[in-house]
Amino acid sequence: MNERPKAALFQALRELGYRVESPNDKLPATIYGSGPKARTKCSVNIEESSQFASALLLCAKVGGWEIEVVGEDSVERLGESLYITLTKGLICGFENFKNFTYPIDPDDSSSSYFKAAGWLLAPISSDSIQTVKVKEPVEARLPQPDVMFSGYFRWPNHIGWPDAKTKVSEISRSRDLADSIMTAITITPFANRSMKFTDLGRLRVQETERVVALRTELTKCGAKVVEEGDTLTVWPSPLHGAEIETYNDHRMAMCFAILGLKVPGIKIKNPACVKKTFPNFFQKLATPPPKGLGATILDAKTGKKLELNELFAD
Repeated sequence: MNERPKAALFQALRELGYRVESPNDKLPATIYGSGPKARTKCSVNIEESSQFASALLLCAKVGGWEIEVVGEDSVERLGESLYITLTKGLICGFENFKNFTYPIDPDDSSSSYFKAAGWLLAPISSDSIQTVKVKEPVEARLPQPDVMFSGYFRWPNHIGWPDAKTKVSEISRSRDLADSIMTAITITPFANRSMKFTDLGRLRVQETERVVALRTELTKCGAKVVEEGDTLTVWPSPLHGAEIETYNDHRMAMCFAILGLKVPGIKIKNPACVKKTFPNFFQKLATPPPKGLGATILDAKTGKKLELNELFAD
């Protein structure tokens, strides 16, 4: 988390009357407060992250704050603004309903790995057999940008919308997909055409420099990947096994683990970093169907098959 940008959050806290001592507006930080102040207002920009805005909104009632979210109505920030809508919807639900069961939406970012697995493992000669099926909720849902992942990647061997007239040649991190764009980038070497992934600047300031990390590790596997500004262009490529550096980034580990279902010889360094968001991820891969994929996962050093109780990241 030290790699994530904190300046917008710290500035908002200062507007709310807190004293924040931090070198270069990064962790570690010391925060001094004197308790909630009535009718205090601050603004927070979602250009680099929506998570800080969501945190401030969730605390606003207790703190007596008014939060102005900058960039919420911007087309270029559509993906992040959907997370703000999600947060406001949750707040509204808890404020207006008492003694009720609140349904928690599934995580569309995490479901992208299993949708990608289904796309990679589907028989090329058939469009009627699913090897992996992700169960979608029946009830109405609040919007998440990564719900659109299925629209861009459909099996077998198809990229872009099913309607040929509306095929896309690029996917934007700002307008189209959020975290699942990393999954899309990782599996594009198996697509039937090249794809440009644009507006990736936000990936550079997250757990690691994800644009460089994706380019580096895919290139290790034999993919043709070109980085130009905040754009990665990925071509259909024959891939081979490689030792994958995860940079202690949970999404790098999960993306390349899914690639390993298709490409023999993928070795994931520091796989336990998935514990940040999905500690039972590798258990889910190895659990027999229908609750998992039934994958065999080996210890990279010894070649020993790992049992389910050895695959939980703690």
